[in-house]
Amino acid sequence: MRTLPCLIAAALLAACATLPPPVTTASGLVYQSLREGSGAPPGPTDVVRVNYRGTFPDGKEFDASKGAPAEFPLNRVIKCWTEGVQMMKPGGKAKFVCPPSIAYGERGAGGGVIPPNATLHFEVELLEVKR
Repeated sequence: MRTLPCLIAAALLAACATLPPPVTTASGLVYQSLREGSGAPPGPTDVVRVNYRGTFPDGKEFDASKGAPAEFPLNRVIKCWTEGVQMMKPGGKAKFVCPPSIAYGERGAGGGVIPPNATLHFEVELLEVKR
C-alpha cells in the first residue's frame, strides 16, 4: 500500500512529466511554459497585465505583484521580460531564468535589493495584452 507522501510525489512527477522542457534562447533566457494560453502573443511595445513573482536562485523572493496585477509596456522592462513575455499567450504561465546580461547586469537594482550580476528567476502569468 502506498503512503500519502508517495502518492503526492507520484502525482507531482506525473504533472511535471507533462510540462514541455525548458528552452534556452540565443540571449541566454531559459523559458519554460507551465500553462499554455491562447490568442496572439504580445509584441515588444504592447502593454501587458501580469501576475509575477521574482526570486533569486536560492528561492528568496525579491519582488512580486502581491494583491494586484502589474501593468507595463514590454519595452520598458528588462530584456529578459521583453523577450520572455513575447513567448507567451494570454492566460499562459511560464518560468524565466534571466542571466545578468539580460537582467540588471553589473548595475544591480532596487537600491541594493538586486546585487550586481544577479541571475533572476521569475514565474509570470500573462493576464491580458493591450495593443
